[in-house]
Amino acid sequence: MKVRLVALLLVALGAPPAGAADLHLEGALEQGGLVEGVAAPGARVTLDGKKLALAPDGSFAFGFGRDAKSAATLAVIWPDGRRETRTLSIARREWRIQRIDGLPERAVTPTPEDMVRIREESMLLRKARHRATLAAWFRGGFMWPAAGKISGIYGSQRILNGEPRQPHLGVDIAAPAGTPIVAAADGVVSLVHDGMFFTGKTLAIDHGLGVSTIYAHMSAILVKPGQHVKRGEQIGRVGKTGRATGPNLHWGLNWFDVRLDPSLAIGSGPARLGAVVGEPAAAASGIRPAAVQP
Repeated sequence: MKVRLVALLLVALGAPPAGAADLHLEGALEQGGLVEGVAAPGARVTLDGKKLALAPDGSFAFGFGRDAKSAATLAVIWPDGRRETRTLSIARREWRIQRIDGLPERAVTPTPEDMVRIREESMLLRKARHRATLAAWFRGGFMWPAAGKISGIYGSQRILNGEPRQPHLGVDIAAPAGTPIVAAADGVVSLVHDGMFFTGKTLAIDHGLGVSTIYAHMSAILVKPGQHVKRGEQIGRVGKTGRATGPNLHWGLNWFDVRLDPSLAIGSGPARLGAVVGEPAAAASGIRPAAVQP
């Protein structure tokens, strides 16, 4: 659930000194959570000693990965030179083990030639995640990017054909091929790829300040690199390209290289296997086809 600093300062962080400039936080203080913040323009904000990028209006963001420690330190140097330090308590979560059998052996254990391709594609994805555009488009909020049933949840560890793999760091939405996919939040298209080894047709959107989303296994991509998109605007269609056992959308959320739980950004708690999502949000948004730029 999203938590505002009005309560957070008084309970988890301790009240700020009298006359202090306002510091606002909103988000999930738990493993996989994205936190959005606003400080005074010109302030310097760090998380565990790492300087955070701030937009001109003082907006910033950070997140906690699947295996984040139980506490983090947020420090602010205000424009007048005053310093504040807060300790953030990070809730721990339990993770699900998921077995998937029947995959082609080459998809589970790639050949040396495949590994060359996989490394090249990983670098493209990493470059997209490392954009630090000084805008806070994510402040407009997130929505489910497709209507369907949750078939894969964040943090679960998959065992493919009996072999343990890395944790699943996104949410899978199973839906019929061709189901519309929309932008989860405002942003700029930072990557379009027609066929990655694991993820097939893959799209990334930069939401500003290191926050980005990934959309994978698509059957069609309807936008171009550099194109501005709005929350709820159609960007593609569900497919089963890449390593997929059926039509689905893999949806990922990142803060730079930190992989987050996109379902927490919706504000209604983590996704549950079998839950049906997206229809109310899609209907409310009035999905708009994207105007593909030449």
